[in-house]
Amino acid sequence: MATATLLDYLKQLENQGVTHVEIDDHARSVLRELYTRGSARRTAKTTPKSPQQPSQPDAIIARGHTAAEKIASLAAIAETWQPARALGSLRDTMVFSTGNPEADFMLVGEAPGFQEEQKGEPFVGPAGEKLNQILKAMGLARDKVYISNVCKFRPATRNQTTNNRKPSPEEMATSLPFVKAEIDVVKPRVIVALGGSAAQGLLGLEKPVGQLRECWHQFQGIPLRVTYHPSYLLRQEDGLGEKRKVWEDMLAIMEKLGLPVSEKQRGFFKK
Repeated sequence: MATATLLDYLKQLENQGVTHVEIDDHARSVLRELYTRGSARRTAKTTPKSPQQPSQPDAIIARGHTAAEKIASLAAIAETWQPARALGSLRDTMVFSTGNPEADFMLVGEAPGFQEEQKGEPFVGPAGEKLNQILKAMGLARDKVYISNVCKFRPATRNQTTNNRKPSPEEMATSLPFVKAEIDVVKPRVIVALGGSAAQGLLGLEKPVGQLRECWHQFQGIPLRVTYHPSYLLRQEDGLGEKRKVWEDMLAIMEKLGLPVSEKQRGFFKK
């Protein structure tokens, strides 16, 4: 018996006041099939679809024999990195890293600004000079450490000239695979996140720097310290106290690296 015919027959009996009917095995199987189809349709309507997660980029593999060659290969990939390009909120010039690709100490900032974009190197201009002064006070030269950013492109703004803005979490996420690959190549003993954006990009913590510093974090199994960005120090009119905070973080890093610390160094920026 066809399904439509069976349904019409049952409705006709119902209209006649019949409440019970005897059915054979074939009719029973047809009714069971109808019930199953109806349940499946109801489930499909009421069950929400799982939201599609954005596709994550594959692990980035550095190519080359030396650490310098491997870093260069990562920079070449980053130059045309499609996840960053697809956002439409980053400028086109890529600024990758600078320094020693076999350093014990790695510094990570937030994103290149106008001057970094012009020179193609992280931390140049006033902020770079301030960072160089901090490194010199530690007994380290700029070319002996490894310096990178958590976002490899300058965040764009409308009618942009020399003005800069912080990178968004989405913008930093597109470059994070490169930072992880850089760490795998450099194998630093200590990492410092310079500023709140760098800390957020690496650790995923949306907290002020003041709440994140003075303790050790971990990133890819490597000790990480959070401190203020050099540009923050430049904005402080009476910055002795803030300079001391940054220096205390650097002293902790020096001790972690096993660098000698003199009494003179310990006394820097004390009132």
